[in-house]
Amino acid sequence: MIDIVRTTSENPDFISLVKLLDADLKIRDGEDHAFYAQFNKTYALPHCLVAYESGKAVATGAIRELDAKTTEVKRMFVQPEFRGKGIAIQVLAELEKWAAELGYEKCMLETGINQPEAIALYKKCNYKIIPNYGQYAGIENSVCFEKVLRQ
Repeated sequence: MIDIVRTTSENPDFISLVKLLDADLKIRDGEDHAFYAQFNKTYALPHCLVAYESGKAVATGAIRELDAKTTEVKRMFVQPEFRGKGIAIQVLAELEKWAAELGYEKCMLETGINQPEAIALYKKCNYKIIPNYGQYAGIENSVCFEKVLRQ
């Protein structure tokens, strides 16, 4: 059974999982890693999740405000040995629920073309591909998505 805990970026388990995520992204992003890393700072994120299986931290995700109606999904990660169990779907659903509770109307996110698992996850969870936004505009290796939370 998966237990999902709402927390902040100060949580030691969140910090540990993000280090694993960053190591994975460094490999996947290659020469582009420094560009993406500048947008993935985790200090002072008030809305983070850690998923636990049998007391072990196995997955994480976070949201941050883009504007009064929009939040951005950040730092989604599942430890490799726990992938394929639907944990990412649970984490994403909890982030969406939390965003709606906070009054946001939609979630947006960016992922890389070298992360096909992430792209498949977001499509499966009814996120729609949108033109690259903000700092990702014009970046060929980025894929941006959004999902309306309420209408």
